[in-house]
Amino acid sequence: MDRRKHLKILGVGAVTTSVLADACKTDKKEPLTKLAEPAIDRMPEEKAHDDAIRKGDKFFTPDEFATITVLADIIIPKDDVSGSASDAKVADFIEFIVKDEPNLQTPLRGGLRWMDVHCLNAYQKAFKDCSAQQQIEVVDQIAYPEKAKPEMSYGVSFFNLMRNLTATGFYSTQIGWDDIGYVGNKPNQWNGVPEDVQKQYGVAYTEKELKECISFS
Repeated sequence: MDRRKHLKILGVGAVTTSVLADACKTDKKEPLTKLAEPAIDRMPEEKAHDDAIRKGDKFFTPDEFATITVLADIIIPKDDVSGSASDAKVADFIEFIVKDEPNLQTPLRGGLRWMDVHCLNAYQKAFKDCSAQQQIEVVDQIAYPEKAKPEMSYGVSFFNLMRNLTATGFYSTQIGWDDIGYVGNKPNQWNGVPEDVQKQYGVAYTEKELKECISFS
């Protein structure tokens, strides 16, 4: 299944306002995982919040982080066009998000636990330790809400959240921008009104205008 194609159609998902604000604080094309110091004055409590996110302890355990990395790469794998979610450091992005948006911590941690329990029952292994085929089998059971069994509803909710965060993180990086051909605002060269349009309205540039005002180089 071509998950990357569908993710491009969906866009970057439900990105938080705070993430978008951080993205606009620099004119450099850097991934959101590279957090620059704010360039504007901050209230003391805002500064403390930012410092806690940047310098605080990791939220996810090493096993949880590894599971997120594997799952994100299943959602956006490497292909001939661009790198994978892990190449774009999506797991680091999600680590940042759960500290900036604590309401996501329980759904994500609970979902990771659900994945491992499900895999332990089915394959006697945690999700990250399952074979690639087994991992895809699990994902296929929760990636399509309209086809999922009722008992998989918790996994469906978790996967929807992971898919949104993965797409948001990936398409907020240079790798993601290159993947969809996004170049942002760039200066262009205007070579004047096309000749066929001038003829349509019965106008034409003078020799002086052509010489002094329009460059066709």
